[in-house]
Amino acid sequence: MSRRVLAAVLAAALAVAAGTPTWAAGEGEALGQQLPAQAAVLLETEGGRVLLEKNPDTPLAPASVTKVMTLLLVMEALDQGQLALDQEVACSEHAASMGGSQIWLEPGERMTVEDLLKATAIASANDASVALAELIAGSEGAFVERMNQRAQELGMENTHFENATGLDAEGHLSTARDIAIMSRALLTHPKIKDYSTVWMDTLRDGQTQLVNTNKLVRFYEGCTGLKTGTTDAAGSCLAASAQRDGLELVAVVLGSPSSDERFSAARALLDYGFANYVRLPLPAPQAAPTVPVTGGVAPQVAWMSKGPGAVVVRAADRQAVEQQVELAEDLQAPVELGQILGRVTVTAGGSPVCEYELVAAEAVEEMTFSRALGRLVEGLLRL
Repeated sequence: MSRRVLAAVLAAALAVAAGTPTWAAGEGEALGQQLPAQAAVLLETEGGRVLLEKNPDTPLAPASVTKVMTLLLVMEALDQGQLALDQEVACSEHAASMGGSQIWLEPGERMTVEDLLKATAIASANDASVALAELIAGSEGAFVERMNQRAQELGMENTHFENATGLDAEGHLSTARDIAIMSRALLTHPKIKDYSTVWMDTLRDGQTQLVNTNKLVRFYEGCTGLKTGTTDAAGSCLAASAQRDGLELVAVVLGSPSSDERFSAARALLDYGFANYVRLPLPAPQAAPTVPVTGGVAPQVAWMSKGPGAVVVRAADRQAVEQQVELAEDLQAPVELGQILGRVTVTAGGSPVCEYELVAAEAVEEMTFSRALGRLVEGLLRL
């Protein structure tokens, strides 16, 4: 990393402490290009916006950062009731045969889902991750099919998995952008932080020690995870997440020459994000509370917002957030529940941040002749 960028990183750290951003225009771009990594992305999880990038769509070997997807499928299975944390799993010969990082599972050894989850999230254990994969899908191969399917569903356009561990394999590739996307998805499961934030733990009644491979968990304020990875083909990789003052960021670093350089690169990205961006609550848009309806059983329909509860903007633009509302002036019945009635564009300092929809809060049926006649008769009976 150049002296210029290193000085900028230090300035950002001071800015975070002081509460004022000090990054000059262009320094963020310089940081991105000079990071000691082949590819990198900084993403805010509120809206999924990329704040800084370097070769974000270059396919590279992701090493054990692959396990972000493995852990995502495990968390989804837990949420859907397909697994239970206290459920015991018998280790297969295939799972026990994994090399690299491991907890030395023996074929037939039984361990709970929670302990295997700890081993995967904290110590990046390959044998534990494969044991979980086999439990969910019956075999690692079937689980990998699910990994690739979920990647497509998330819009990970340049990712293909060959295994559940991240061990080097031909065609096993992902990108910094795609890893940021799946990391954001994993962070929607708060339970994962019960494991990804742990520095040290034990298994087998204290006989096996687990030490988190992510040093930022111990040394970076607000770090919530997420996953390291190192192989000969991939170099040193990291998907790091952190949260401060409600702002949650994901920094992805792929292909760093060394472990220390991946951590320094991730710190630089996170420092830049926290120094320059803030999370702001988004108030309801200012617009007429209803839209007139022609030919309906009701003369108007109320709308409801599909907008986010907050947005992430540059700290310098925190006083310049605006919402531009486009709302239908009138509607023709029938109106369906959830029908789009308008859109809101959110800008900060004149630059677009996001768009969201305003939709019908109720249905309004068409006023037919029979309905009109029925209402007339009801009115006459009340006289």
